[in-house]
Amino acid sequence: MAPALSQRLRIGDADEAAKILAGYCERIATPDAMQDFGAHFDRFGDAKLVLLGEATHGTSEFYRARAAITRHLIERHGFNIVAAEADWPDAARIDRHVRFRAHQASPEGFARFPTWMWRNRDVHHFVEWLRAHNESLSPQARVEFRGLDIYSLSSSIAAVLAYLDRVDPEEAKLARRRYGCLTPWQDDPSLYGLAATERGKSPCEDAVAAELTALVEKRLAYLEGDEESFFDAAQNARVIRAAEYYYRLMYRSSRESWNLRDRHMFDTLVRLLECRGPNAKAIVWAHNSHIGNAAATSMGWQGEFNIGESGRAAFGDQAVLIGFGTDRGTVAAASEWDGPMEVKDVVPARHDSYERAFRRTGISASLTEWRSGKSELREILSKPRLERAIGVVYRPESELSSHYFEAVLADQFDAYVWFEVTKAVVPLPAERPRGAPETYPFGL
Repeated sequence: MAPALSQRLRIGDADEAAKILAGYCERIATPDAMQDFGAHFDRFGDAKLVLLGEATHGTSEFYRARAAITRHLIERHGFNIVAAEADWPDAARIDRHVRFRAHQASPEGFARFPTWMWRNRDVHHFVEWLRAHNESLSPQARVEFRGLDIYSLSSSIAAVLAYLDRVDPEEAKLARRRYGCLTPWQDDPSLYGLAATERGKSPCEDAVAAELTALVEKRLAYLEGDEESFFDAAQNARVIRAAEYYYRLMYRSSRESWNLRDRHMFDTLVRLLECRGPNAKAIVWAHNSHIGNAAATSMGWQGEFNIGESGRAAFGDQAVLIGFGTDRGTVAAASEWDGPMEVKDVVPARHDSYERAFRRTGISASLTEWRSGKSELREILSKPRLERAIGVVYRPESELSSHYFEAVLADQFDAYVWFEVTKAVVPLPAERPRGAPETYPFGL
């Protein structure tokens, strides 16, 4: 149940809360001080699942901090899966690269809007570190890089067909007929949802479900060839099924489409853990809105759930939810969906927000954790306040309505990483620099 709005803080309350909060904020080094920075997170090393958030999709400090934490947890605590809020086929290109698996011809990775979200310098540096880390390990011990999202309808279809062409040409013919139903909408899947709404029926639902069933039923025969390739193809078939449903729901209910997407991402995460075996330990990179417990936010109070809430329910204390926040600086974002990337100024946070309370501590970079004890801290963070969320679109002129929601931070996260001033990510060039190899990121 949503807290009463009357419990919201007065203008001066965030400043008063900051006085108590300052006594619990641990000063941390910059993310570039890799070893010192990552060591702050040893306390979470025993977890099965560590979810690392971000308050925006275009802030360099968040990417560099998650990379430093991830490196430390991999090296010191045996984490072996990195799962990102990215499309499965795009992440698969990186996974093959970092685990020294055979390259497969496919469309260029991370080419759809928003390209800068993963196609940026910070991700590139982490990917090359992960490849170097994996090089000395046996194939079975190498760390995976996986995608959790569902937007790859066209590239997932291409991946399934390419796999079947290699292992079962007759089944590939059937798959082409089934997926042919989606051909008119592959370039703009949102139009499929519009068409389904206007027709009052789902023209391709049965076809995509039938293809997934056919693929799974032949699992034993296909596994005799290459288990990794079958796993990849089956996951792409699941993405197609989820995407077909997602685009239909878009025009009916934003809540239902959100829940479908996060259910798919969580189910994919669980499947990765199960496939890896009893020693699997995963780190998730996604927006705060996906990794914080939705039940502690206005999202959840309106019926939405997310990866963080599902992770808490499934894994209990073995799932650690870490949020990230900032007050001001710059961010890479667009002004509208499918618009060009801009470097935008992030305006200082509102007076009645959690960000204001952390800013008023006077500590420019901090880690605050409240998993056990610390009743005074939990009390301060248990009063509902506004929290800011910037995705791939940022509209500072309408910040309150576009980018703030109400939350109870103490229940949303287990810990919070704060950078008072941040800067935008730097995207990788759209074209390969002169002299760069054909595998230049992310044509791996």
